Amino acid sequence: MLVRHGESEGNSDDSVYTRVSDWRISLTQRGRQQARAAGHKLKELAGASDVFFYYSPYYRTVQTCEEILQAFNPEQVRGMREEPRMAEQQFGNLQNLTSIKKSKDERHKYGRFFYRFPDGEAGLDVYTRVTSFIDTLRRDHTEEDCTVIIVTHGLALRLFLMAWFQWTVEEFEMTQNPNNCGIGLTPDKDALDWPDEVLDHNKRR
Repeated sequence: MLVRHGESEGNSDDSVYTRVSDWRISLTQRGRQQARAAGHKLKELAGASDVFFYYSPYYRTVQTCEEILQAFNPEQVRGMREEPRMAEQQFGNLQNLTSIKKSKDERHKYGRFFYRFPDGEAGLDVYTRVTSFIDTLRRDHTEEDCTVIIVTHGLALRLFLMAWFQWTVEEFEMTQNPNNCGIGLTPDKDALDWPDEVLDHNKRR
């Protein structure tokens, strides 16, 4: 199961990026509430099976994971691992709001997969590290009867699905990020539990 982090201070106020390092941006109170609600839903989906958590090292994903954990019996949690390969896309220098807006407008125009932020990453770079993580995931959980929960970011989550389901670049570009604390399930593509527009392959985004 894949989960996007709850609402962060950066989601509610872009100017936060000019004052706080991206990886240190925290959840809002609403984001914590979203994460707790997601925890109850994940517990329902996991049932009585053991769970193993992977999470991005960013504060907002760590905090989301902490809130989700409250819904689980500690004995049910087989393990937890910080996974830098599932971290947010690196956007480069975020201190200038005008530059941020210009770069995001350019990315929207040219596509999220190949567009590279100045001094940062392209979606392709994130795809490469996410694909490496999938190889680790398959190796580590080949025979385990365990539900894996990955707490990450919108783009990394979609690129994980792109690699898992072998989407084309065009198919990827027709997706959108899930809402904060949106939950997706694998390996059944039809089980993706997000609004229809997230995987709308009839409309280019």
